[in-house]
Amino acid sequence: MTTAEIPTGRCPVIHGGGGEDYGYEPFQMKDPFPSYQRLRDEASIVFDERTGYYVVTRYDDVKAIFADPGTFSSENTAAPVRPYGPPAKQIMADGGFSVYSGLSSRQPPEHTRIRSAVQKGFTPRRLRQLEPAIRERVTELLDAMLSAPDDRGEIIRGIAYDLPTETILKLIGVDTEMVPLFKRWSDSRAAMTWGDLDDEQQIPHAHNLVAYWQECQRLVEHCKENPGENLTSDLLRAQAEGDPITDHEIASVLYSLLFAGHETTTTLIANTLRVLLPNRDQWEALVADPSRIPAAVEEVLRFSGSIVAWRRRATRDAEVAGVAIPQGADILLVLGSANRDSSRFDQPDEFDVGRGNVREHLSFGFGIHTCIGAPLARMQVKVVLEELTRRVPQLRAVDPDAIEYRENLSFRVPTAVPVAWNEV
Repeated sequence: MTTAEIPTGRCPVIHGGGGEDYGYEPFQMKDPFPSYQRLRDEASIVFDERTGYYVVTRYDDVKAIFADPGTFSSENTAAPVRPYGPPAKQIMADGGFSVYSGLSSRQPPEHTRIRSAVQKGFTPRRLRQLEPAIRERVTELLDAMLSAPDDRGEIIRGIAYDLPTETILKLIGVDTEMVPLFKRWSDSRAAMTWGDLDDEQQIPHAHNLVAYWQECQRLVEHCKENPGENLTSDLLRAQAEGDPITDHEIASVLYSLLFAGHETTTTLIANTLRVLLPNRDQWEALVADPSRIPAAVEEVLRFSGSIVAWRRRATRDAEVAGVAIPQGADILLVLGSANRDSSRFDQPDEFDVGRGNVREHLSFGFGIHTCIGAPLARMQVKVVLEELTRRVPQLRAVDPDAIEYRENLSFRVPTAVPVAWNEV
């Protein structure tokens, strides 16, 4: 938005640098929750001049926007928060970077058509087939972590980094030896799409995105010649049997899944242990009764999910909570705030694995764009917790208040989650 388009009247404007800013810093993730509460209590919707987004913080408003894709399009979901600079644009053009979106930014009927094909790869049967291998891999990673001579480890590097990436690579049909490469590419995608990089900082990431896209295209061609039991081959078989999905669309789906399918799950595993271990009574409740683990995962998703903000764009003039939203306006839905709205959740700032309505959280979205990989993410975290509570009930957090977080508009990602398991 230009300065002339900054709203006036009923919508407060955050300019940055003090004043009535509610303590809100869009890229700071250390502890954004007090500012979210101020926004909910005092404004509900504000316009943040620094990002050009209308910021929506209350549960009912966020859910209503998700539920109305005709008025509030997801077309800007994967758009860069800061536009690509000329050097990055040239690198990507020279490299043939032409990906649009797998699913998140597409609209009906195109979204409906492609999601229908992709959904066939995320059936309960396919997930049941994956679970034994996931549990075996968790056991191997846990064995390696527990072999540390000083009885100390770090959850992200020990378990959360490799497990979700290997799982999604196997699902799609990629050699798991490529984990470090895909992690590097995914870091670049996160930085380019949701970060705040200047033109010079974008250059190495632009090269990585080109390599990432070219690999997705190569994988489609490889699976045409060497079909197997994987999602890529499933999509190609569906195409051959008449499903109207193109090679470019399949490659775009892979581009999306090879990021979304592991980055948020890595963060969810890290956040699960980061939140549970300091809440000792909650951890011990799971040790005593592992059947409570699925509900605990939902409470982590509500209390400290991987994604704290997601984006939409108004396709026409609209009104939300009495605030006029003009056609073309970009909107930031603050899920991390909605999930702590006291109008929906009692004592929302308390972590409670026994919360009754916990599955009403919005961490996987709502409506037609609800995360297609949510069951796979839930299953992986469940397996990790089952094995940790069984084998290392004495596991504890090390200095959890010192944990730092990456700067990002949408993802709340801890940089490390140190743990120890020696008796104290």
